[in-house]
Amino acid sequence: MSRKVLLVGDGAVGSNFANDLLQTTRVDELVICDLNKDRAAGDCLDLEDLTYFTGQTKLRAGDYSDAADADVVVITAGVPRKPGESRLDLIKKNEAILRSIVDPVVASGFSGIFVVSANPVDILTTLTQKLSGFPKKRVIGTGTSLDSARLRVELAKRLQVPIESVNAWVLGEHGDSSFENFSSAMVNGKPLLDYPGMTEAALDEIEAHVREKGGEIIGKKGATYYGVAMILAKIVAAILENNDLALPLSAPLHGEYGIKDEIYLGTLAIINGQGISHVLELPLNDSELAKMQASAATMKATLDSLE
Repeated sequence: MSRKVLLVGDGAVGSNFANDLLQTTRVDELVICDLNKDRAAGDCLDLEDLTYFTGQTKLRAGDYSDAADADVVVITAGVPRKPGESRLDLIKKNEAILRSIVDPVVASGFSGIFVVSANPVDILTTLTQKLSGFPKKRVIGTGTSLDSARLRVELAKRLQVPIESVNAWVLGEHGDSSFENFSSAMVNGKPLLDYPGMTEAALDEIEAHVREKGGEIIGKKGATYYGVAMILAKIVAAILENNDLALPLSAPLHGEYGIKDEIYLGTLAIINGQGISHVLELPLNDSELAKMQASAATMKATLDSLE
């Protein structure tokens, strides 16, 4: 069966995603759609050189009509976050861009899975589902996957352990109201909170470092893209190959964590060829549960303000 992906947005995240996807997954056709058509065409020519090593893939610049027979549409298009700007500050700008994408993609006859990476990702994933009318399981956002990767990197460095031995998640909004699920975190099969030195002050310091890392990267080089590009590649690979993959994604909540507004929020979920198979409700202590519900309230208030 042919595997086709349409990428909308050929900026730093989009182009790195395309590069990572081709190097890790068999893709029969990749179409890149961008307002800068020359850039999209140039990237296709550049990526074409990979196929000598990765296997043949049809690469071309295209438009939204190419979504008609695609398995996945990946949306990275949007205005990037500027230094000192929150992800929620972007919403008015990126909501308009999103509408200009989703409507023609759906009109093409697309019946696959949307994967959203533009910020604020939880809001834009929710809006993609509403605009498209697709079943919630067929609309996925990258959620707090990047935050969780940063948490694992930080814990591995501090505890001087292999990163693969760290099992820890960031949940909630991919943004200012996110929080670390320290109560369930494990390192080498041992609860993180049992490790010497994991005082409340140390946990606060870790949380601050994880939260501020994106802003630090943006301040130093203008944008972050390597981590989220690889996450996108992993998500799309799981869909194309119908492999179960657990990641903290922007996923629809239907009562989990006591949240009944049916919004998308960063939580552990299983994805495969059908999209979001199911949400895994992680155990939270009372403080973490309050943070999760507060994050949901922030997202709900933002969505309500758009109506």
